[in-house]
Amino acid sequence: MLIEVFNELNNVLSLLWQDANVHLLSPNKRLYWGYLVSTFVLVFLVYRTEYKKTGVWNWRKSFGREVLFHPSSILDSKIWFINLLIKAWIITPLLFAVAPVAIATHKTLTAVFGEITIATPEWVVLTSFTAFLFVLDDLTRFLLHALMHKVPFLWRFHRLHHSAEVMTPLTVYRTHPIESFLYASRLLLVNAITIGLGVYLFKSKLSFYDIAGANVAVFIFNMLGANLRHSQVWLCWNKRIEKWFISPAQHQIHHSQATPHIDKNFGTALAIWDRMAGTLITSNTTTQDLTFGIKGTKLRSVMQAYLSPFDRD
Repeated sequence: MLIEVFNELNNVLSLLWQDANVHLLSPNKRLYWGYLVSTFVLVFLVYRTEYKKTGVWNWRKSFGREVLFHPSSILDSKIWFINLLIKAWIITPLLFAVAPVAIATHKTLTAVFGEITIATPEWVVLTSFTAFLFVLDDLTRFLLHALMHKVPFLWRFHRLHHSAEVMTPLTVYRTHPIESFLYASRLLLVNAITIGLGVYLFKSKLSFYDIAGANVAVFIFNMLGANLRHSQVWLCWNKRIEKWFISPAQHQIHHSQATPHIDKNFGTALAIWDRMAGTLITSNTTTQDLTFGIKGTKLRSVMQAYLSPFDRD
């Protein structure tokens, strides 16, 4: 009996170790080593610019003990680690549903519009598939994110993410398993629909422009500071750029407690959805001194975090 328990525990730990390694080695993960290197470079550039203005390297406000060892940051790391196991057992099986949904999409399009034949160069297929996948993924992220804020039942789960009192790159993983399941289901549908539509239109083997297996658009987005979206590092862009693309500073504004910032900047990469919805705020409209978290909410344990959606208000 003890041997069986030991073997099962060993399997679980091995699974966790493998998944943690995947985060460091896969460009499809935010903690990919290449993104971490670019993050450190961007942090250096931000603080060098600030140093030139003030003569002070004020890195402690982002990486001091009060941030890295804050109870909120410690809880982030615990949730990230436990969610690795939850994802492996609950969310990963969803991947097997991609093929059936893609086939159903293709059959539905054929039944409604009939067979079509488009003679298309390979570069057009690659460009179209890459762009459509990125745009549809970003749009559906925006829509689900907005719903997580606007629908009271969904907000109960999403508020765990917003309860972070300080932010580090691990805060992106501060999500309730129910929210993770919803986003994984969304991703499944996006990939399946894109594949089904692509096969219907092009009748060819689909692929996208990639860098080490990651969609080139996603790779560029992550290299340009995606990890700083959840951090204390104020990386802002030109106002004109921020009307098209969400900067890390704009997402920090989204996490701000200030009333003018509530329910703003839902977008992930593209800012056009927020512009259309009237929820866009650019970084030049506020200062760097933001207060994160939810007023009156201080979560300190994983149990507290996972059960918080079921608390009576």
